[in-house]
Amino acid sequence: MNHHHEETAEAKEIQSWKIKTAVGWILTLPILFVMYHPFVLGKSLFSEETMMVHLLIFGFPIIFFIGWETLRSGFRGLFSGYFNMDSLISLGTVIAYSTGALALFFELQNYAGIASMIMTIFVTGKYIEAKARGRATEEIKRLLELGAKKARVLRNGEEQELPIEEVLLGDIIIVKPGEKIPVDGIIVKGASSIDESMVTGESLPVERKVNDPVIGATINSDGIIHIKTSKIGKDTFLAHIIQLVEEAQGTKVPIQELADKITSKFVPAILILALLSSIAWYFFTDISTAIGIGIAVLVIACPCALGLATPIALVVGSGMGAQRGILIKNGEAIQTMKNVKTIVFDKTGTLTKGKPEATDVLTTGTLQQEELIIIAASLEKNSEHPIAQAVINLAKNKKLKEVTKFKNHRGRGIEGTIAGNHYFIGNATLMQEQKIILTNIKEKLVTLENQGKTTMIITKNKKVIGLIGVADTIKEDSKQALEQLHKQGCTTVMITGDNERTAQAIAQQVGIKHVIANVLPEHKAQHVERLQKTGMVAFVGDGINDAPALKQANVGIAMGTGTDIAIEAGDLVLAKGSLQGVVQAINLSKATFKKIKQNLFWAFAYNVIAIPLAVAGILHPVIAEIAMAASSITVVTNANLLKRKKI
Repeated sequence: MNHHHEETAEAKEIQSWKIKTAVGWILTLPILFVMYHPFVLGKSLFSEETMMVHLLIFGFPIIFFIGWETLRSGFRGLFSGYFNMDSLISLGTVIAYSTGALALFFELQNYAGIASMIMTIFVTGKYIEAKARGRATEEIKRLLELGAKKARVLRNGEEQELPIEEVLLGDIIIVKPGEKIPVDGIIVKGASSIDESMVTGESLPVERKVNDPVIGATINSDGIIHIKTSKIGKDTFLAHIIQLVEEAQGTKVPIQELADKITSKFVPAILILALLSSIAWYFFTDISTAIGIGIAVLVIACPCALGLATPIALVVGSGMGAQRGILIKNGEAIQTMKNVKTIVFDKTGTLTKGKPEATDVLTTGTLQQEELIIIAASLEKNSEHPIAQAVINLAKNKKLKEVTKFKNHRGRGIEGTIAGNHYFIGNATLMQEQKIILTNIKEKLVTLENQGKTTMIITKNKKVIGLIGVADTIKEDSKQALEQLHKQGCTTVMITGDNERTAQAIAQQVGIKHVIANVLPEHKAQHVERLQKTGMVAFVGDGINDAPALKQANVGIAMGTGTDIAIEAGDLVLAKGSLQGVVQAINLSKATFKKIKQNLFWAFAYNVIAIPLAVAGILHPVIAEIAMAASSITVVTNANLLKRKKI
């Protein structure tokens, strides 16, 4: 799967902060003892000079080794003019530690021990944040674990069990009942029921036979199947899902960019405020108190919570989406989706299954339905048209008849001879060409076409013997999803290349009132652009021809069951191919953005309350650092509460 390096990097980060935290506290405990034992014992065990040296020795590795990454980042920001969160902590701890060295030579309050405690608490906060991020991205780990680790490969006529990394394109994989399918591929031998719940969310297994595609990490339920590998490594469906989730968790939403801009102005403002506070207090008190207050202002104002507010909510939100088959490729879509009021649906493969099914079988005279089906399927088995497959599916397990003199009339139908009788099966245009009279079935023909069905007329020796209606049926949950969208105040639009009558028939079934029919593929994006003049538009599609419209829309939603090009063009991907995902995506967007706003409020509110207290000299630097760490933990906890939200 080749994704384990990301997992390791995340684990390494958590482990690194864990070690720093542990070592930090091991070194901080002696500092705490030296600083506070006189208050507990009522007397000091060391001379003042020994205590000062002790604080400097134990504090040095905390500040300059454990805190090195923070210092490097913070001072780089100070020198480059690009201020960040670490700038305040770096300046505060280094100044505080420096007072310890200066106190050896001058009359000055020693804050070296305070500096060590501040850095240790800061590092502890970072460890808690890393752990929280790790929990929020557990969905990726669970996805990684779904994949098979080994595969049974047929090479040179022998079965070999190989690590999944050694499987090649074109390899034949043998999968026995109960085993995971290791890679994406095509069945070349055998048939089975496949549990595809990890992809579709459907609990019932689906039947798969020769030439049917199968997806890696799904489970073979009963038969032995031979699969020819079509995708390996990073190209597999599972790897693609993992990549999309990871990309989403790394992107920024517009409100995060605003928070970043505020932070870049906020940090220099705090530096100036800390300096002015120190100067002002120096005139009223002494230099020790002034430095202490300056340090408290720097530490309390560290905008860690502000920096965490958006990313942590986005990480949790995208993880929740992944669990439900909603893959967020573009973080901005999370913010935009909640404002979408018009949703445009492509018809085929989006609202409908994309596979024609025979819905009506009508006979004339005394001919039985079953006899008509056998005749039609016998003729159609020689055709590769999708509609032909719909007719053949009707005749499953029925013995078909031999056809001679077969001829294909492209775009109109077919003809052939069965047992000396000549048959045509096709549309009204073919019948007109063959001068076949349709008067007795005209009414039935119009009825079926008004229902949006493609109608095939079957004739025997130039006399009509029956009709078969074929339709691309709507997905089971399309109507329910559309009803929910309408309740939320969304305007829904169907766009299709079909004629107006067929389009209106499908739209009526799912409850869509606005229909744009007879649209050429290259014009879909233009219609989306026109609708954007009235507000935010989302486009839902699955085909290659939908890619421009997906890109044009404010939010492009691609069906995971669609083409790779459509998936690449979408901002969100619905892995399950269900329109319930559109409803869930809107709800997820609203819930995630609400958490982002709550987090930003708490981050700002904390600073608004705490900074004046620090300037007023009420907050001790250590209390300031504990409060700062607590604010970050509050933001992380609040973001994780998002997981309880029902979407």
